[in-house]
Amino acid sequence: MSPLADSKVLRASIKERAFAPAYYFHGEDDYLKDEELKRLVDAAVDPATRDFNFEALRGAELDAETLGSMVSTPPMMADRRVVVIRDVSALKKDARTMLDKYLKHPAPDLLLVLVGPASAKTDAGLVKATMAIDYPSLTGARIPKWISYYVEHDLGATITPGAVTLLQEAAGTDLGQLRIELDKCVSFTGGGPINEAAVSAVVGVRAGETMGDFLDAIARRDALSALAMLPVVLQQPKASAVTTVMALTAQTLAIGWAQAARERGTHPAKLNGDLFNLLKESGSVYTGRSWGEFVATCARASDVWTAAAIDDALEALLDADACLKDTRLSSDEQLLSTLVLSLCGVSTRRRAA
Repeated sequence: MSPLADSKVLRASIKERAFAPAYYFHGEDDYLKDEELKRLVDAAVDPATRDFNFEALRGAELDAETLGSMVSTPPMMADRRVVVIRDVSALKKDARTMLDKYLKHPAPDLLLVLVGPASAKTDAGLVKATMAIDYPSLTGARIPKWISYYVEHDLGATITPGAVTLLQEAAGTDLGQLRIELDKCVSFTGGGPINEAAVSAVVGVRAGETMGDFLDAIARRDALSALAMLPVVLQQPKASAVTTVMALTAQTLAIGWAQAARERGTHPAKLNGDLFNLLKESGSVYTGRSWGEFVATCARASDVWTAAAIDDALEALLDADACLKDTRLSSDEQLLSTLVLSLCGVSTRRRAA
């Protein structure tokens, strides 16, 4: 079989009720896999006969005999049965041999879904033998599109661009957390448009006090503004000293890269595109906000920072990371306040000669 390029093809198949005999869900994002699996099962299984025609087990629980029985059982009072095997990489040798044998001649009245955990490597054999769909972690550039899609297609509502930005900055890139907050926003608005006021009321964050605003203040080396925002930022969903240090490290490295590029003669107008490419190559780096805002901030700040300041900042971030592992710390806010002063050049530390 030819592997599917992405989940759009699967959704088209679900809409048309035209299913492949076997699917293989793999990749880094378990949340997306679970969501697509639910859609697929709901579409393929008749609710009236679900108890007879749906089975789900984990790979480690299956031996060859049990697996053989599952895939050879005919549907009862329905067109097909659906069998889901999670953690397919945990199948024992005899069960995997049975699976490979079955996939060479799959039953026409069975839909088999094999799900690999994020921690497992992609199974090349299953990619060739099934309709394989990769679910990579969504990057900062794709999160806003996911938010808009979920609101419009799953919740039947609309959301303003400003609300998308505010929510992402408050809740980060955790799709499960974003979904919880969006569900609450729709309930709050009664199905009406979700705007910034709704996000502020539900999530408890206001424009000007988000993680993105905090990072912008650090990029400007504005210690007073950053310190004023810090207590509010730390109270937001998924915010912690660890995630804050991660976002600050990504920002500092990107600013340093842009600063060095400018010194090499790169035109400022070219920096944005180059930084986007850098993010794509880096994978799932945590930026603390959308990629567009991250890139704009880093490109703009590249003429504020010097190479020496970047070196000092990275040293301070390394110290902060080490301190976070020390359980004797008095508070995250105290550690981050000290870090803010260091990053903004207010620290009393001196560079070694």
